[in-house]
Amino acid sequence: MPSLNAAARTAILAAAGNRVTERFMNRYGMRLGASRFVAGETLDQCVEVIRGLNQQGFKCNATELGEAVSSEADASRAVEDYRHLLERLAGERLRANVAIKLTLLGLDIAEDLAETHMSQLLDVARGLGLTMRIDMEESSHVEATLRIYRRLRERGYENVGMVLQSYLYRTASDLDSLLPLSPNLRLVKGAYLESREVAFPNKSDVDRSYVRLMEAALLGTGYTAIATHDEQMIEHAIDFVAGRAIGKDRFEFQMLYGVRPQLQRSLLARGYTVLVATSYGPHWYPFFMRRLAERPANVLFLARNAVRR
Repeated sequence: MPSLNAAARTAILAAAGNRVTERFMNRYGMRLGASRFVAGETLDQCVEVIRGLNQQGFKCNATELGEAVSSEADASRAVEDYRHLLERLAGERLRANVAIKLTLLGLDIAEDLAETHMSQLLDVARGLGLTMRIDMEESSHVEATLRIYRRLRERGYENVGMVLQSYLYRTASDLDSLLPLSPNLRLVKGAYLESREVAFPNKSDVDRSYVRLMEAALLGTGYTAIATHDEQMIEHAIDFVAGRAIGKDRFEFQMLYGVRPQLQRSLLARGYTVLVATSYGPHWYPFFMRRLAERPANVLFLARNAVRR
């Protein structure tokens, strides 16, 4: 089964770059079931989803979906879009923060451009009492992303968090270097297709890496967002913090919108902070395919919806 899941994951990620598949999904995907995982194609739709989740007791984060930009004009437009998102969340008094990819802010054009844009958004967020989190992308972007995060912290930005991926060999060292900053960290397994030269090829190794990183982060002085849908791993985290008197104000569980909602509600009922990650926008296809790759069983959900229609 593990090898079958690995093969399915590779096939799904390969399909993510297929233009024919993308055109089909952009036309029919939301009706076939993508709306289970994507909180809408517009900000208005996402706001309504977040409002409903807040009313149930969940925190949220919002991400306007998009991929790397290749021009300064596109990067500037992304800044304005995210400025509007921040202002809307604050204006609606929603319990939500914002996550963003630096490639959307021009990282592939120039590192200082992305940093400038990120600092502009953090200024807006700080004025509104909101936090932002820098999403981690492919391994080729990790070094520059971490450099920008460190410089932002050195410049006094306390309202910025970071993401680390357990499937990369380098992440244990990266975590060690960040712990002195008492960072706000989200730990994920990783959803990009990477070579075995930089990432663990086997799920069991990725899981073991995740547990080690999670324990190290929880023993630090920062805030840890445990982003997993693995119930066994979640229970391990609960046992770990209980055995070391780590308070519930030092960590939270994070899950994707539409994935294991019953587990989300169960953790909330047990008194844990649960954040539901909500993503929206017309450019949802690559995000959706990475979510399918994380849990290939979700393809069956999509297929069942297609058959019903």
